[in-house]
Amino acid sequence: MVWEFWIDRGGTFTDIVARRPDGTLVTAKLLSENPGQYRDAAIAGIRDLMGVEPEDPLPTGSIRAVKMGTTVATNALLERKGDRVLLLMTKGFADLLRIGYQARPRLFDLAIRRPDLLYEQVAEVPGRLDAGGAEVTPLDEAAARAALRTAHAAGIRAVAIALMHGYLNPAHEARLAVIAADEGFTQISPSHRVSRLIKLVSRGDTTVVDAYLSPMLRRYVAQVADALDLGRACDRLLFMQSSGGLTDAARFQGKDAILSGPAGGIVGMVRTAEAAGFTRLIGFDMGGTSTDVSHYAGAFERSFETEVAGVRMRAPMMDIHTVAAGGGSILTFRDGRFQVGPESAGADPGPACYRRGGPLTVTDANVLLGRLNPAHFPALFGPKGNQPIDAGLVRAKFSALAAEIAASGQPLATPEQVAEGFLRIAVDNMANAIKKISVQRGHDVTRYCLQCFGGAGGQHAARVADALGMQQVFLHPFAGVLSAYGMGLAEVRALREAQLDAPLADLAAAARMADRLGAEAKAAVAEQGADPALIRTEMRAHLKYHGSHQALEVPFADGATMAAAFDAAHRQRFGFATPERGLEFEMMSAEAIGDGAEVQRGMAPAVASGLPVQQVPLCVGGQWQRVPLYRRDDLATGTEIAGPAVLTEMTGTVVVEPGWVARVDPKANLILERRTKAMHTAAAGTRADPVMLEVMSNLFMSVADQMGATLANTSWSVNIKERFDFSCAIFDGAGDL
Repeated sequence: MVWEFWIDRGGTFTDIVARRPDGTLVTAKLLSENPGQYRDAAIAGIRDLMGVEPEDPLPTGSIRAVKMGTTVATNALLERKGDRVLLLMTKGFADLLRIGYQARPRLFDLAIRRPDLLYEQVAEVPGRLDAGGAEVTPLDEAAARAALRTAHAAGIRAVAIALMHGYLNPAHEARLAVIAADEGFTQISPSHRVSRLIKLVSRGDTTVVDAYLSPMLRRYVAQVADALDLGRACDRLLFMQSSGGLTDAARFQGKDAILSGPAGGIVGMVRTAEAAGFTRLIGFDMGGTSTDVSHYAGAFERSFETEVAGVRMRAPMMDIHTVAAGGGSILTFRDGRFQVGPESAGADPGPACYRRGGPLTVTDANVLLGRLNPAHFPALFGPKGNQPIDAGLVRAKFSALAAEIAASGQPLATPEQVAEGFLRIAVDNMANAIKKISVQRGHDVTRYCLQCFGGAGGQHAARVADALGMQQVFLHPFAGVLSAYGMGLAEVRALREAQLDAPLADLAAAARMADRLGAEAKAAVAEQGADPALIRTEMRAHLKYHGSHQALEVPFADGATMAAAFDAAHRQRFGFATPERGLEFEMMSAEAIGDGAEVQRGMAPAVASGLPVQQVPLCVGGQWQRVPLYRRDDLATGTEIAGPAVLTEMTGTVVVEPGWVARVDPKANLILERRTKAMHTAAAGTRADPVMLEVMSNLFMSVADQMGATLANTSWSVNIKERFDFSCAIFDGAGDL
């Protein structure tokens, strides 16, 4: 009688997929925060599914493995709730991380607010290496020890060590790590172990993040391990890393935890869609707090330089773009415009319909328009967590907002028109986010399938596809909990990278580095129980034009093959190539991959009722009509349902829009296909319509963003490619902005 649990602890909901002892899968969805009901949603869900009371011990040997993604580190970074940190920096550079690249994300802000620094104290350490890694000035150990003692006396126990050129020669950093251990520091993060890459600013930031988050993460891991009685009741506890691979709980670090949950969604997206025959995917993961979008065309896309919550990091992460338009995104009328987010109602108090005094959100707009039906929504709400969502309260709040909008001088609108306007803006925000990871990089999005998942995704998928000209949407049977399902499908992976900075002709040096990194990565996976004979290793080169900022990743091969692959990638991304500039290695990376679980071959029933459960009211094109509501489990292979219609399932709701048809394939996947041409009838009039104003504003900003990204990625100028000291604008024929 052995269970296995795959868990995604999100910002609003915690999703669980469990493999029962008989091999069948069961799912659960709990609020991530439910004060008074349970301390940890993941543990509460495990106990509930196993039928173990909160006060009873888990049976010995009852759980084979728990595989988990968590937003604990992400939330701590966003809310600045990590541990107190001392930063040791090369003498003369104490303020380097404060200064950063002097980039201004909002170029025209008059009052610029810097993000809060993660470190509490900084100490300069005498000692210097040159640009080749040779020692110029010896390390002053006495000064370093004195600084460490001062910080320790102040109660600081975490230290980040980031020295000039430490990625080339780690001797000084390694010695400081030994001294810090002698002085009683319990979290020691030297940059050569955290991120052995060039660029002291982002390397230093990554090291500080690791020191800041790792202690808190260790406490959370220990809490989960203790609740699972690891070693007695549970055999293994694994966590998802930002790079898309599982790792043993003891190896889970702060720098690898930022995209822990969303990375599981990417793995689930790819493995399930490829099993159904789809190989070109746009991932659309809409949860309660935000929407994550991603691109896949045969290989996981990773970014080695990312900015999260105002902090630059050089660590491998799934290339995911996040937009603040989740089900919990707050709806407001400000400055004569309808605005969606970026603030979120979160899990507590949550949307207004949750009965906890929350504000109006995207979820509430769907409730008002009939896209979410209270009768087919779990009763998890109210003070005791046992009531259905409150549609009456939602209507009252939208009526009040409609009156407020009319009082500002706008024409009187019905609550439905107000909700529809907000929904359109949310859809456009999500479509613009997808353009960033597709159109902006030279991909023709109309040739892709929209892989839709997350609890709120099915309500908006067809509309988002329409906004992008896409013709197909794919929804797995576990779409509502696909990030959790992805934890179970993921492999144990280890990724190692190192700076090379050599011309493409220096293949021997690149090969030596690739072999060393590959051996390190393979050993890390083997140490976690994988059969060495089954571990596969992938080597990649990160190439760029001489003087350029933007490196592109290609498989490591001979020089001619890599040059051709880089040329093709550069032409696709930027529309041109300049081979006369010469190619060089920026860095090398190696990834070792163990075995993962097989995709569960779900089967739709060969014969099922296929009949609607009931007719429900749905607002379509501004008019109420009664449409069929189906239970997804009642649909047999080959069933086709023409929109408008609503499909309900345990972990989500799918709205089939007019002009779309939902089809069930033999593996129980739901495929939405557009059968008639999309009609876009909305047009701007002479009055400043508050919905169109926001839509056009976001559209113009999206175009300008894409212009700016191309400029920065192809520029030679440090001012442009690092400081982003430029602005992009769109003018009309008369030269007006």
